[in-house]
Amino acid sequence: MVIFAAEDVGNADPQALVVAVAVKQAVEFVGMPEGAIPLAQGVTYLATAPKSNASYRAMGEAREDVVRLGALPVPLHLRNAPTELMKTLGYGRDYQYPHSSPGAIAAQEYMPQPLKGRRYYAPSDRGYERQIRDMMELARTLRSQQSPTFPSPSTKQTSQD
Repeated sequence: MVIFAAEDVGNADPQALVVAVAVKQAVEFVGMPEGAIPLAQGVTYLATAPKSNASYRAMGEAREDVVRLGALPVPLHLRNAPTELMKTLGYGRDYQYPHSSPGAIAAQEYMPQPLKGRRYYAPSDRGYERQIRDMMELARTLRSQQSPTFPSPSTKQTSQD
């Protein structure tokens, strides 16, 4: 039930996972035969919920990139710089704090260079994913209206990073 909620219902109804876990806890709490009641409620909720496996597909695509490209370095502007050496090496330089940007969305690249512009998650038009899709489109629009910030040449990453 938990896997069905996450894999097959997904973000079309994010509450499905909460319901599935609550059913598991309820059955453990009350035991059987009364546990059949929350099981029936959970089954009918999941059966009638809108369905999407978009996040599951996105996870698979990301895994394929990890297998193909291996572990990629975190862009320097996203790295924490707790020491002077790290600051000197460019860690954290040119980072844009999203909450200081319009809509709390910064026009900044967060992916490693080989994945620049890569999108994994493509929400469906079912259930709550419609809203997620709209929010993602708004974010793209806000980013396009800002000046993108990329690491300066002095913070160029090497394969040793």
